[in-house]
Amino acid sequence: MKQAMTPEEIKEQKPYLDWSLSEAEYDYIRTQLLGRLPNYTETGLFAAMWSEHCSYKKSKSVLRLFPNKNERVLQGPGEGAGVVDIDDGQAVVFKAESHNHPTTVEPYQGAATGIGGILRDIFSMGARPIASLDSLHFGELTDPLMRMKVEATVRGIGDYGNCMGIPTVAGEITFDSCYQGNLLCNAMSVGLMDQKDIQQGRAAGIGNAVMYVGAKTGRDGIHGATFASTDFSDENETQRSAVQVGDPFMEKLLLEACLDLITKHPAWLVGIQDMGAAGIVSSSAEMASEGKSGMELNLDLVPQREPHMSAYEIMLSESQERMLLCVKKGNEEDVKKIFDLYGLEAVTIGRITAGHDYVLFHDGEEVCHLPVASLTDDVLEEESMERKPARIEEAEKQSAWEPHITNIESTLADLLQQPTIADKASLYWQYDSQVRTNTVVGPGSDAGVIRIRGTKKGLAMTTDGNGRFVYLNPEVGGQMALVEAAANIIASGAQPLAITDCLNYGDPNDPEIFWELHQSVQGMADACREFNTPVISGNVSLYNENNGRAIHPTPMVGMVGLIKNIDRVIPSFVQHPSDKVYLVGKTRDDFAGSELQKMMIGGISGVVKPFDLSHTHDYMKRLLAVMETGHVASAHDLSEGGLGVALAEMLFHTDLGLDLTLPMINADQFFSESPGRFVVTVPERAMAEFEATLAGDAVLIGEVTNSHWLEAKLANGEVNANVCELQKKWEEAIPCQLKLKD
Repeated sequence: MKQAMTPEEIKEQKPYLDWSLSEAEYDYIRTQLLGRLPNYTETGLFAAMWSEHCSYKKSKSVLRLFPNKNERVLQGPGEGAGVVDIDDGQAVVFKAESHNHPTTVEPYQGAATGIGGILRDIFSMGARPIASLDSLHFGELTDPLMRMKVEATVRGIGDYGNCMGIPTVAGEITFDSCYQGNLLCNAMSVGLMDQKDIQQGRAAGIGNAVMYVGAKTGRDGIHGATFASTDFSDENETQRSAVQVGDPFMEKLLLEACLDLITKHPAWLVGIQDMGAAGIVSSSAEMASEGKSGMELNLDLVPQREPHMSAYEIMLSESQERMLLCVKKGNEEDVKKIFDLYGLEAVTIGRITAGHDYVLFHDGEEVCHLPVASLTDDVLEEESMERKPARIEEAEKQSAWEPHITNIESTLADLLQQPTIADKASLYWQYDSQVRTNTVVGPGSDAGVIRIRGTKKGLAMTTDGNGRFVYLNPEVGGQMALVEAAANIIASGAQPLAITDCLNYGDPNDPEIFWELHQSVQGMADACREFNTPVISGNVSLYNENNGRAIHPTPMVGMVGLIKNIDRVIPSFVQHPSDKVYLVGKTRDDFAGSELQKMMIGGISGVVKPFDLSHTHDYMKRLLAVMETGHVASAHDLSEGGLGVALAEMLFHTDLGLDLTLPMINADQFFSESPGRFVVTVPERAMAEFEATLAGDAVLIGEVTNSHWLEAKLANGEVNANVCELQKKWEEAIPCQLKLKD
């Protein structure tokens, strides 16, 4: 066939520069790896596979800082998702992925296909997805375009997940002007499986079949991986060709067919992998590399829904709902029959070969002949300059900002109406959180909780990320992201197991942004080691900028915890009158990056102060231990809005109140965001044991009442707030802002 450009024309005209392949990389490929000029198709494959999204060429050096093993990890980074032992021969499988640029350009399809892609990562491991979560970061709701994007993003997540029959049980939604031109859509999926069914993305065994299963290939999503690996601007605001189009009903069929094959006929299958970023080339080359094999593919056999597709288009399409299988020779028809039952394509498009060459044929001609390793292992890692931002050096010389609260009750009411704090029910009600009837705790609590049928066990799960803290102090902010996730898991009565992450940053070629990445990953890694929660999966999403303005560095932590006895799940709402109320953890003057600061001055400033990570972990372990004895009635971690907001949230949707005395807390500190704190209610009969276990890390501050009033005596003021009035303002804030007239 004719190539779009000859190899010589590619060398002269350099189209690869538009595909995020640098001139130095192209020269290295042609001189050092191939000893010849790559053709058009080959150049496109290199551009996709060497993109940051697929290769992590700029971020590998910092990713090595993460711990990724402990006594429970069965599969760490490198496969479709991470796998953790949860006893009794069972395993939990989970991963998070970003779909930021696609969702910014086309919110509905970008968000929907983000969900579809992460679900395929889960069932490619042999696990059935049991829950979805998300982490969404939008610009301000004062912008009518952003209001549209919020509604479309949420609708895309809801439509895809609901059609798949998988509950969305937890997540987070924040609003900040830094995400105005580049919003963040991070999706997480959790699956359950028997350990014996664990699969790998591997292709091996000379003569074994490479089978394409699922939907047909179209021209949607071409170069999606490189689209996610470049700076964003108004010029590509309408680059919808790089965004995939999803079909959740097709994916549901694909899920069931794949799990049928994996669980009922494991002897037929050598390996399985999702066709995600970079489409067929990514899945096939990575499987061949993992199996230390060669591979030949005939692209004429690839099911196509559009005519006259070139080899370049077929290989780089990111059409959804597709998987690649390596099947033992002789079982091809057996596999095809399974997929026929579900009305899905199942076609042998190639074979495993001797040696280590990756060869493609199209229209009867050889259009690609490369060493497998050149696509997967020979990527040039790129060193980045790093420099501490001048803004941080300047902030370290300045006095800390102080809020000076004069009216505590009105400040509390105003904070409860800030979009990041306000009730998100008007958004997440679109998600089915109860489908499959295993949901014990759904959206609106500290963590979602799913029961494991046939056992007493449960799984708690959460997503957390606060870019403001990381922006002001990357290392401490990274620690806080991990601690916040652990606090949500522990507040539910679960033991943290491990994490997945989405590392969302700006352009790593900016020395200040790479410094943010490095320092925050170091902070996260230190906290992971302290809490024994290794990173078992995740992704890096760089180049999150618009017209040269970067988002706040926003590492998202997705954490899963194990509940030994599902009967002892801890609710986040107060339960009984006369229960005693304790404040766990130390409250300091922590206002830098807080919701209070943003509300009062319209932005953030200052330096986020370090905290004692080891001591925080110590008392959180002790808190969990006393929870597991059944002596805690409710618990809620303190995050945005601090103690004041947490106390109000614990009373919403109840008919109870609180009567508190807090002589150690002043009006300002009532809204401080010191990390690692909890409000815990304890039955009177359990006070002695609770106080003995927590010692000086828990302070008795009052009791639960029948009044439905929040009453608190502070060091320099009092709160006497009607909970019904606070709840009304909290619930109506986002619906009112979404309906603003332009």
